[in-house]
Amino acid sequence: MSTSSETRGTTRTTTAATGTGTTPAAGTGTGSTSTGTGTAARGTRLTLRAATLGRPEAAALAEVDLDVAPGEILTVVGPSGCGKSTLLRTLAGLLPALAGAVEQDGRPIGGPAADRALVFQEDALLPWRTLLSNVELPLAIQGARRAERRKQAGAWLERVGLGDRARQLPHRVSGGQRQRAQLARALAAGARAVLMDEPFGALDAQTRAGMQDLLVEVLHGTGATVVFVTHDVDEALFLGDRVDLLGTGRLLSVRDVPRPRDRAAHDDPARMALRRDVLTSLSI
Repeated sequence: MSTSSETRGTTRTTTAATGTGTTPAAGTGTGSTSTGTGTAARGTRLTLRAATLGRPEAAALAEVDLDVAPGEILTVVGPSGCGKSTLLRTLAGLLPALAGAVEQDGRPIGGPAADRALVFQEDALLPWRTLLSNVELPLAIQGARRAERRKQAGAWLERVGLGDRARQLPHRVSGGQRQRAQLARALAAGARAVLMDEPFGALDAQTRAGMQDLLVEVLHGTGATVVFVTHDVDEALFLGDRVDLLGTGRLLSVRDVPRPRDRAAHDDPARMALRRDVLTSLSI
């Protein structure tokens, strides 16, 4: 049976994107918090116990034990075809487990839910709707009044630096800007868990780094739990409180990350040692 996490602290700190100090990590508690846009959000616990994941004709992962704490950022790395996306889609409720238990706050996940937002590498914005209308969409589904949802959507676009692009259609903005809009849409309705499937994989290195910093900034104060799939080990070690190492068909280990979300930690001996261990474990 796969091993769950090593010990982790109950509180963490993260260096702000500006490098000017430390602030609480993106969700170190389970209580409701204000996002600053009129929406309250709080993290949620996601748990897999002896779970076999995939499709009946082709199981991707077997006997997975994993516990993602409320407000935690868990990054997931592994070689192509190892089941990273399968894990994410199972947590989203798009794929039922073949065996074992998959739970949110102790209750079985039986399908998609509004409080678990899925963010893809492809931006998945509706091309005929403006960025503002795309961000409004989950609020409209929740039944928010037009004026309120427009106010909240506009505030989230401002927060991700797209206030001046609100009336643009997706094809009129860059890939990085579309991903910003997708992030705003995922968080606008107060998602308690954000499940991200290589969202920055198609971006150039500079834009990718900027999106990582933006993600840290935007998540701060939401309390949302994040599971972030990536091929990039350095991205995983920058963003994650812990990193989940997947091998072919199994969970290898879950490791605590020293000084998560701190750009200055790139050369930290403990971070460098973990990077070597991850690369060795994954045979990269």
